[in-house]
Amino acid sequence: MQTQNMYELAEHLKQLREEKKNAEQRLKEMNAEIEQADYQLSMLMAETETQNFTRAGTMFALTTKTRASAMAGRKDELYAALKENGYGDLVYETVNANSLSAFVKEQIAENQDTVPEWLSGLVHVYEQTSVSVRQSAK
Repeated sequence: MQTQNMYELAEHLKQLREEKKNAEQRLKEMNAEIEQADYQLSMLMAETETQNFTRAGTMFALTTKTRASAMAGRKDELYAALKENGYGDLVYETVNANSLSAFVKEQIAENQDTVPEWLSGLVHVYEQTSVSVRQSAK
């Protein structure tokens, strides 16, 4: 009885993960279609000098946003310049969650299975149990 339930749950988990993968792929495709339709409509509106119009109760308005990003390979210089000129509050330092987890696991292994004192109180360490699903070798 329990084994049958385990197999049913395993199949359900596998199916859900496959559905998620398909949904993520469809989302990527939808985003690409949205981007293309947005571009085509904005170009047509610009060509016809149409600032905005309403269709079926929805208003479409041509907008222009200024976007900026760091030049390739110059992010650190940009951050330093922002800080030097009084705009350091724009700069956020982050640590990738997976990288931090791997690092802390390594530190624990090197410190008699305990969090090193210098990290104690700075990181929350917990175990997460889940089921790995992959194709079996034939």
